[in-house]
Amino acid sequence: MSENAKTLNRQMDALIPEYWSMTLNKKLDKSGVGMKVVNVIETKEGGQYGDTVNIGELGDVTVSDYSEDAERGGVTYQRVDASNLQLKMDQSKAFGIFISDITLSQSSQPDLIGKFEARAKTAIDLAKDSFILSAFTEIPTENKKEDIVLTPENAYKCLVWLSKTLKNNNAIQVSNDRVFKDNQAGKDALPYVIINPDVEAVLLQSPDFIRSTEAGDRVLREGSIGTIAGLDVLVCTNLPTTEGKVNIMAGINDAIAFSGSISKVESIRDDRFFGTNIRGLYVYGKKVLLPKALAGMTVDISNADTFA
Repeated sequence: MSENAKTLNRQMDALIPEYWSMTLNKKLDKSGVGMKVVNVIETKEGGQYGDTVNIGELGDVTVSDYSEDAERGGVTYQRVDASNLQLKMDQSKAFGIFISDITLSQSSQPDLIGKFEARAKTAIDLAKDSFILSAFTEIPTENKKEDIVLTPENAYKCLVWLSKTLKNNNAIQVSNDRVFKDNQAGKDALPYVIINPDVEAVLLQSPDFIRSTEAGDRVLREGSIGTIAGLDVLVCTNLPTTEGKVNIMAGINDAIAFSGSISKVESIRDDRFFGTNIRGLYVYGKKVLLPKALAGMTVDISNADTFA
């Protein structure tokens, strides 16, 4: 057997469907900005399009006055129930690639299969990020501001309003490994805010950060915003933008539930060329569980490139 044939046989072993399925699921679990701001609901390996994921929800508990009055006192008992909210796996994305036997045998690239896997992951990340960020449309009207012309002078105030809105709705972030930072004083996890690079550019020009303060010095020195107005700042290029306006979304992880899974990956020998077709199906869905734990703004970013 020729050396090329031996090499080909070894490399073709890497095209086993289970290899792609397991590793892609692991890499997709916490990748992308969207996955950092949702409550990920675990499902069985290989979830299918159309599956329903039931999410338990506990009812509120009320309190009442207590006294030891023989006739009217004592404890009032409330019947408590748990209900199910349903998350539908109603979204699906597929990828398909053809890898030539000649390419595999002659390629100088190490781990060629892994590199194509990474490209598939990136494409899926973009799709699910857009889907998660579409939760902006489900933010209650009272938690939104629209048509704000964002300037360096009002940028910080905009984030203060978002932070205040979440606090007024008792939207408290729960510590988990998807949250970037904690309040260093209180050690409490911080809500998030997602902005795009244009909004970031305006914020970096804000007088609140370019003055001689510890926060401002850190921003200018590290080139990273980090935490502003009690919000962890995530920068994403995947926010919807129309006619120079972009959405800003803030919230806590428990507000949006998300579930996704590589449903199927398979390899098929091509019926025309010497090579292998690899295709995969990713299914996913989301459910806004706590709309009031989200806040948003639509801002005009025409001042992002002001040089005066």
